[in-house]
Amino acid sequence: MFRELAITLYLFAFRVMFMIFKRFPQKKKTTFVASFGENILYSARALEKQTDDQVVILKTSHCSTDFRTPTRIIRTFEVSRMLDWLRSVYHLATSHAIIVDNYYGFLAAADFKPNVRCIQVWHAAGAIKKFGLEDPSNHYRSKSANKRFRKVYSQFDSVVTGSDNMASIFKRSFNVSEERILRTGIPRTDFFFDEAAKQESRDALIAEYPVLYDKKVLLYAPTYRDDTIDIKDIQLDIDKMHHALKHDCVLLLRLHPAVENAFQNKYPGFVFNVSGQHSLNHLLLVTDILITDYSSIPFEFSLLNRPMVFFAYDQEQYTEERGFWGSYEELVPGPVVTHTNELISVIEQNTFDFERIKSFADEWNQYSQGTASDSLIKAVYQTEDRTYDVVREA
Repeated sequence: MFRELAITLYLFAFRVMFMIFKRFPQKKKTTFVASFGENILYSARALEKQTDDQVVILKTSHCSTDFRTPTRIIRTFEVSRMLDWLRSVYHLATSHAIIVDNYYGFLAAADFKPNVRCIQVWHAAGAIKKFGLEDPSNHYRSKSANKRFRKVYSQFDSVVTGSDNMASIFKRSFNVSEERILRTGIPRTDFFFDEAAKQESRDALIAEYPVLYDKKVLLYAPTYRDDTIDIKDIQLDIDKMHHALKHDCVLLLRLHPAVENAFQNKYPGFVFNVSGQHSLNHLLLVTDILITDYSSIPFEFSLLNRPMVFFAYDQEQYTEERGFWGSYEELVPGPVVTHTNELISVIEQNTFDFERIKSFADEWNQYSQGTASDSLIKAVYQTEDRTYDVVREA
């Protein structure tokens, strides 16, 4: 009840300020809203190459991507930073294009001008667990919350996808029609087709962690669970991992901040906590085996045609609470294990089905072929016929 009241008050304040700023002249600028960052970063770079739009980036507190350039306007989009928040609302109300990478409740209160286009680039190349209107937890939310969800999704003029599979999921999750699906590929996957950028990133990580050059690199990147408050709740037995694999492997941990802060590293020569320190794409480059569960990381990692193990220790509970888009074992391109001993055994046996990984990559990345960022900007901006004040923001 308190949460809904707080959201209602926030949206009321947003709506009032938005209507005030909407009276200001529309500018030749695109405003990005980022909580994950990578898709926004690649889209902004492509926009700057192809247009003379002013780029404005509104970052939530969870976004760690560095967007800074001499020409971009960057604001913190948080009420706790009131001046920045007001400036953010101003930019949203006076831009001719809005590009977002997540669900943002403010969209339910944003009455954009008729010529404004809102593009959803989302933050995942594929989906294992259900989200949006298909999320089972919606049944426990209030009518006003579910109405708000639909209002937010109705603001998406286009939803960017990298595959027909994901297009079908977006249609159900966001209640969008085929006409609103933009099959241009996922912007941040362009990185995996840029050999120079890949080599530079790989060299930088190995220079920072020389042990990565000599050992097999395991990356553990689990989905964040709302009730995870301590490292022990992850269920991965690091003591056993160290005992069995310390001579041949190193273990990188990519954890949510709520879990990362509780982690105490007992094995600094074997375990490296890289949470929040590096781009995930860069970490994937040096990863030999990915260990995950229900996250979207495998969809991009599959482009490297490297093995994955799915440590789904709470699969039954997660299926009931969140739900999957199909049979979990059939969805994922690798062995499913539920205990650390099984995980170690799979790693030691080192027998993976690479044909299955390739098929998975082809199926979920069919439109992500190295030019997704440029294709997105061309699709959105080269068909525009808009009028607005051409003065760029200072």
